[in-house]
Amino acid sequence: MKIIKQPLNKASIFENSIVIDDEYVKAVVDVTKELIAYDAGMHFDLEQMLLEQGSRQEDLWGINLLKNMSGDDWIEFDSMINIRPAQNNRSRRVEDENARKTIVNIINKLFI
Repeated sequence: MKIIKQPLNKASIFENSIVIDDEYVKAVVDVTKELIAYDAGMHFDLEQMLLEQGSRQEDLWGINLLKNMSGDDWIEFDSMINIRPAQNNRSRRVEDENARKTIVNIINKLFI
């Protein structure tokens, strides 16, 4: 499991990482600290690592980074950790448009 706080080459995340079905890498974004954890078989493991390092659960959103997609299409907003009725997110998808925009901005800032 790795944490990104500084810009990283986008292609490098698919090297030496757990790539599910040779299609995507799981990641969790902390929208307040503007960092990304990736390289695990489950979003939950990434979430737990970030929580242990001081992130707040309400700031963490699970995504998948798709290997063969480009533009904003390489980000899939789908994870079990996103189900949060208390935050009005009742599905695996990040439902709040502003949260999705924030995630996209962080991804675009940290993956070059």
